[in-house]
Amino acid sequence: MKYVILHASGMNDEPYRELGGKTPLQAASTPNMDRLVREGELGLAAVPSDGTLAGSDVTGVSILGYDPRKYYPGPAPLEAASLGVAVGEHDVVFRCTMVTLRTEAVQGGKPTMDVKKFGPHVILDDPTAGYIDTEQARELIDAVNEQLGSETIQFYPGIGHRHLMVWVGGKARASCVDPRQAVGRQIAECLPTGDGADILRKLMEAALIILRDHPINDDRREAGLKPANCLWLWGPGRPHAWPSLTERFGVTGAVVASSDLHRGIGICAGLEAVEPVVLSGADGPTLTTVGEATLRELACRDLVYVHVALPDEILYGGDPKAKLRVIEEFDKHVVGTVVSGLPQWGAYRMLLVSDHAVAGNNKMQSPLALYVFAEGPAQKIAPSSRRFSEMDAKSSDAPLREATKLITKLFPRG
Repeated sequence: MKYVILHASGMNDEPYRELGGKTPLQAASTPNMDRLVREGELGLAAVPSDGTLAGSDVTGVSILGYDPRKYYPGPAPLEAASLGVAVGEHDVVFRCTMVTLRTEAVQGGKPTMDVKKFGPHVILDDPTAGYIDTEQARELIDAVNEQLGSETIQFYPGIGHRHLMVWVGGKARASCVDPRQAVGRQIAECLPTGDGADILRKLMEAALIILRDHPINDDRREAGLKPANCLWLWGPGRPHAWPSLTERFGVTGAVVASSDLHRGIGICAGLEAVEPVVLSGADGPTLTTVGEATLRELACRDLVYVHVALPDEILYGGDPKAKLRVIEEFDKHVVGTVVSGLPQWGAYRMLLVSDHAVAGNNKMQSPLALYVFAEGPAQKIAPSSRRFSEMDAKSSDAPLREATKLITKLFPRG
């Protein structure tokens, strides 16, 4: 028996006028996902929450069978596990996101990204620093670590604008704001507060001084790109040991994900991680390489957890047609590849879950995830007009399920 969990982040959405009043999932051509609907059970799953905005990482923790209210440590420790960063049980890991700050237009003046220091008129302009590339970002984070790193504070490079800071023996109770929720707001109302916040603020302001005149940012300004002029600290947490998923169900398993966050979720669950380089095409990770890597892992393992996220520029770019195209590519190159390849190993169970992106300005469009569960090889596919979409899931006869219980669809005796 083979087991597959496909987790698609950010595909669920609301209807768009540009798509004739349909959501991107409704408007997209998705024959492979629709086939799974005809073969199995389509429905909605509730992701447990403590009342805060739940991102796709919380969904990932849940669908692997872990209650996030008990096991979710915050995003940073999960990314540390993926990057192989050594973290002690009393250490605190922070997400360290490169962002762009600008000044607020005052008395008819023009806003500028030449921010000298934190102040009441400083605005968070871009939570991705203009989608800065990994090579430039690594040089910047190394410069910060060279000047601010110490026995208790260390900065670690990640991918793109996403990096980490470890505070050895630090304080984990500071209240920090996701930079996506701070866009367009004065940073004074979004900076860390609470226990340890004074140290975090000093580090952020010191990083501003280092970054604002760095040659990388000079080059970016000359090229018309946004400077990465601030490190935004948030998402703190301490590492937390999880019971092994593979031991619980007596299977071997792997995680296929280009995201450090979701690769870390798989690692914490006891899954072997496929190295990011395996997923890379000429221009980085592709959906084709993800589908192919999934089949390679299934050839030698029982369970594979696959995570695919829409690119940030698609998620937050506001172009529903671009989102539709990525959904169709996911259906063809990931779902189609896996569904076509699975029968060669005999019986299988497959769970496909998609969720919403956490939007800016403290809005989350829905706390519910779509899921479809199918077993195969199917002897007969029943005719049906139902598709893998938000509306069809809402009208399904399946009861609302708790996301942490979906794993029992794969392992009913686990």
